Amino acid sequence: MKITIAGTGYVGLVTGVCLAEHGHTVTCVDVDLQKIEMMRSGISPIYEPGLDELMQRNMERLIFTTDYASAYKNADVIFIGVGTPEKKDGSANLKYVYEVVRQIARTAQKSSVVVVKSTVPIGTNDRIEELLNENKCFDVEFSVVSNPEFLAQGTAVRDTLHASRIVIGVESPEAEQIMREVYQGFDAPVVVTNRRSAEMIKYASNDFLALKISYINEIANLCELIGADIEAVTRGMGFDQRIGNKFLQAGIGYGGSCFPKDTKALHWLANFHDYEIKTIKAAIEVNEQQKLRLYKKARKYYDSLDGLTVAVLGLTFKPNTDDMREAPSLVNIPLFLEDGAYVKAFDPVGIEKFKIAFGRNGEQSENITYCTSIAETLENADICFIFTEWPEICDLTAEDFKRMRKPIVLDGRNCFRPEEMAGITYDSIGRNCITEMA
Repeated sequence: MKITIAGTGYVGLVTGVCLAEHGHTVTCVDVDLQKIEMMRSGISPIYEPGLDELMQRNMERLIFTTDYASAYKNADVIFIGVGTPEKKDGSANLKYVYEVVRQIARTAQKSSVVVVKSTVPIGTNDRIEELLNENKCFDVEFSVVSNPEFLAQGTAVRDTLHASRIVIGVESPEAEQIMREVYQGFDAPVVVTNRRSAEMIKYASNDFLALKISYINEIANLCELIGADIEAVTRGMGFDQRIGNKFLQAGIGYGGSCFPKDTKALHWLANFHDYEIKTIKAAIEVNEQQKLRLYKKARKYYDSLDGLTVAVLGLTFKPNTDDMREAPSLVNIPLFLEDGAYVKAFDPVGIEKFKIAFGRNGEQSENITYCTSIAETLENADICFIFTEWPEICDLTAEDFKRMRKPIVLDGRNCFRPEEMAGITYDSIGRNCITEMA
């Protein structure tokens, strides 16, 4: 099948490469010529384990271009996978989606199925169908399908090739049949609904997971106050199949490209319809506060960070990605610098993206140094903050932290067992046991 993908971010590029792996001829369209040139040479512009290898294996079926007119002209199926970032009011910005829709309408010379992969508010697919028909320049028919993605950064390739489910929101049996052909051979159950239900499945799924994270973080905070151990609590909860053991890892909040914007978008949408989903509102509020948990803990050890050397391990919002969106590091490091601290930061893949995001937020400072090793980062530091559970960070021992001037470690991802951290001050999330320096 001849497929075109609009957008080459996490959703678009991974979808395109995985469809090529299943034998489809896939054209990926993007406005960024530099990204297109990278992909033509077999290099992914995003850090995602396994993606480069899969792309290189399927180069004969992959075309990368900035020429959207030729890409849409004779496509059988066109996927829209562009971003829907949040606006200042929390609603989803559909500017890029609608721009692609108008391009498709003006240039498609063959009847096709337009598949919306981007996360969009409920009812958006209906509007897309209207725009396609209002703006089309040729005698063609469009079928619009909602096909939300459920991939996670760091495991996106696996999540696409072996998805938990493939959701197809359609309004006609013909569109359903074409989508079944697109996904023939994929190892996943297919759920067929109408379009609005498919749109809601995406939001309801992501927001439930975000709620679960915020809930367990609140339980963790209470555990610290009453002397309980959050890891024992979550272990006991996880055996209950009604609850499960996923997304019960206490920490300093969720980030990334999905949960923050999707919770805000659903909250905004409910308010727009004069309804409030109180649980989602609470999840958003809890998460924002949780990101500052370690910063507040630091006051137990220092009245002020002024003049101190602060080591930061991990900048990305999670391991196995270079994505900085809504990362706790972006909230905390400016506070450290504002307090007068000197910051040394390490991340195995995220430093360049952090610099860009840091600058975009208007932040500039001579008091931050980017280190190429963990040892360099910890050397002579007065306190250490762990924001990301990268494997190389989790492999550290108490001895590694003793190169600090004062080995005080605040762990926002519970990378270590407290009993293994004897000889240093080690404080984590939801575990009442705080080890002390010898």
